[in-house]
Order: sequence, then C-alpha cells, then structure tokens
Amino acid sequence: MSMDAPASLNFFKGHPSFRLLPNKEIIRATSELLTPESRDFDAETDNRHPLTYGSDPGALWVRETICSFLNDQVFKFPKDSRMRSSAEYINLDSGASYGILSILLQSTLAHTGYTRQAFIISPTYFLINNCFIDAGFAGKLTAIDEVGYDSIDFETLEKKLQEFESQPSNNDSTDCIENPQSHRQKKLYKYVIYLVPTYSNPSGHSYSESTRIKLIQLARKYDMLIIADDVYDILNYDQDISSDPNQLPTPPTRFVHLDRNTRVEGKDDPFGNTISNATFSKLIAPGLRFGYHETVTACLAWQLSEGGANISGGTPSQLNSMIVGTMLKNGTATKVLRNLISVYKERGQVLYNNVKKYLPPKTDCDVIHGGYFVWITLPEGYDMEEIQKRLSAKYEVILANGSNFEVIGDPKGWGHRSARLSISFMEKEEIETGIKLFGSICKDYATELKLKF
Repeated sequence: MSMDAPASLNFFKGHPSFRLLPNKEIIRATSELLTPESRDFDAETDNRHPLTYGSDPGALWVRETICSFLNDQVFKFPKDSRMRSSAEYINLDSGASYGILSILLQSTLAHTGYTRQAFIISPTYFLINNCFIDAGFAGKLTAIDEVGYDSIDFETLEKKLQEFESQPSNNDSTDCIENPQSHRQKKLYKYVIYLVPTYSNPSGHSYSESTRIKLIQLARKYDMLIIADDVYDILNYDQDISSDPNQLPTPPTRFVHLDRNTRVEGKDDPFGNTISNATFSKLIAPGLRFGYHETVTACLAWQLSEGGANISGGTPSQLNSMIVGTMLKNGTATKVLRNLISVYKERGQVLYNNVKKYLPPKTDCDVIHGGYFVWITLPEGYDMEEIQKRLSAKYEVILANGSNFEVIGDPKGWGHRSARLSISFMEKEEIETGIKLFGSICKDYATELKLKF
C-alpha cells in the first residue's frame, strides 16, 4: 500500500505535519541572504554568489557553519577531540536520498563484480532498495537482522563476508570508471553495508557504541564501506533540554566520528570505512532539499565532490545550502528543531500509551526515544496484513505494513505480524483515534479466530 493512498488517518507518512513547516523562518533566512546587493563572499572561489553555480564541494562558509553546529551545539566535542568535524571532511549535496545514490555511484562498482555484495540491515527503510538497484546491486543484496534493540547479527554478516571472500573474484579491474584526465585514482570498496544507526527507520532502534566500533573493525578487515543514514539522531526525546532555549540534545556518537577517532595513520585505509549521509530534511523541512556527506578524512569527501555532475554544475543545492546555513547562523534552525522535538515527544507518548491501552496484550512496542517511527509486532495468531486491509477498508486508516521494509531478494517475513507507525504527520488527537480504531479491528479479528484479547 502506498503512503499516498486516500486515507482519513495516515500512520504511513514520514514527514512533518504541514503546520510544523517553518514558512516564516525560511522566508526570513532567504530575505536575509538575498536582500543585500552583494555579500562579502560572492566573488570567493570557495563560496560564490547564492544564485550562481557553486563550488564542487559546496560553499566553504556553509560547511564551516555545519561543523560548528555539529561540534559545539550538537555533539559538544572538546576542542582537542579527534572526532570533531572539519570543513574538508564535508561534501554538500541535495539531501540523503540523492546523497546515497551519489555515494554508491562514486565509491562502489557492482556492475563488474568489483564490489561483490551489499548488506542492508533489515527491516530497512522501504525505498532504499531502489538506490542500490540503480547502482547495479540487483541480485546482490543480503539482509542482516537487527539483534535486540541495539545490535545486529554479526555472526551472519561475517559468515557471509567469508563466503564471498572465498569465491574467486570476477573482475578486480576499475578501468571502466577511471578518468584518464584525473590525477587521482578512485577508492572503490569490495563491500558496502547500509543502516540507519540511531532511531532507525523503521524499527526506531539505536545501536550501542560497542556495536558501532565492532562494525567499523569488521569493515576495515573486509574493505567494506559503512553508509550510515544519520537523519534522525538529533531528534532525541529522552534528554531534557527545557532549561536552556539554545540547547539541543546530544546524540550517540556517529560512526564517522568513531572511525576517525580510532583509525591508525599508516595502517588503516586513508579514505576511512564510514560515511555519514545526513540531511536537514527531517530537521527543518523536507522540501528544502539539502544535506551533506561527512567522511573520515578529506580523501573520500573530495572524491564525492568530484563526480561528473558536480564538476558540471557545481554543488547541487547552492541556494538551499546557504538558506540553511543562514538559519544555523541566526539561530532559527535551533528554534525550529526544538519545536519539532517538543511536538514529536508528546505525540510519541500518546502513541505508546494508546498502543498499550487499545491493542492486544503482549503487543511488542517500545517507547519512542527519538526520530519518527515505532515498530510494533502483534502477538502470535494475529495477521497484520489482513488487519491492515480491514482497517483501511472500514475506517480509511493506513498503516505501513512490515512487508514494505524487506530487502529485495532476501525477505524475512516482516509483514506477517509487524508494522511501522509514524508520529510525524498526524496530530495527537488523530493518533489516539487511529490507534483506537486499529484496536477495534484487532478485537473483532480476535473474536473471529478465538484469540486472546
């Protein structure tokens, strides 16, 4: 079922309610940016005018502003920390979706077999399969399960890696993508793994630091690139930030920071083994297409910035990047983000309370700690796919059934009893009504099949 199917109540949509979109703040930032006849940086090669072609990696002042935001306001790294972000590690892009396709295009080569396999944590973001297939990974996707609430199935992952390593290589040549006019050779990885490590879409889970470090060690061992979709991690609902109007919650340390902090110069790959694929879509507005890659060193960021499209047209979101940069500088981005956190925290509590109140006993549902989503699993005997159909037909309430979140070619059967519920689109009252109707369908189903309710 599509998230855009006609519905009176929609738990599928993963974007903000229209009333939460910061129209006035974006207008103010745009006006502040474009009203002056000129800006100090207009003629600078590394920055340029907001309405002209940008530099390949994106405006330097925007990259520096993002780094200040991450280092000092979000992650709060000490000044001497190796984990701190720096402008040369950043490549600006037009959001996480285009960002991941760019990563796959510029750092993997599945078509010839050089990159042997892609691993995707399952259940997964339901549209990510398309990016991997576009990049040549059809038939080369392996699902790796989450384990508990904070880890993944390392045993299966390493077993699969060993299996692929034992097979003879089809083609280790990179000639088909080498540019004879470039003085640098591209870094391509033998394997790639995709995950949403904090407040995951769809499960809502967050991986522990020990899980992250263990995966980095495995990636170094097998020449694997970890693509971390860091799109929800600042939306933290557990930390109390009410006492300071400028405070933001501190997320778990990102993969890219841990990789940078633990790498050994001269021993580990100078390109690193992780990329933070981040966006401001979830933090400001999804229609303001703008995001960034952060890499362990400057090497991979440079490679991403030198793709053919960037060389031709410059950074893909020159104007939007400067609007967001202006919002970061004048503080409105922080205010918008704090408002989202406050609203979503309340909605998450309403959803959890009503799941416990109206759905069958022993329905598995965790408290929502951050992000947009919670993953629920009905007890044995309940058929989520059938219940979803009845709920839609009778009440026009849409759920994202678990079958949407499979890795293509390696299904795990998530649709039988599981579903993803979103808190981002509907108001508290709508969430309560929707869960109550959901519960009534479950109760009728239980009566019909003589299940416990």
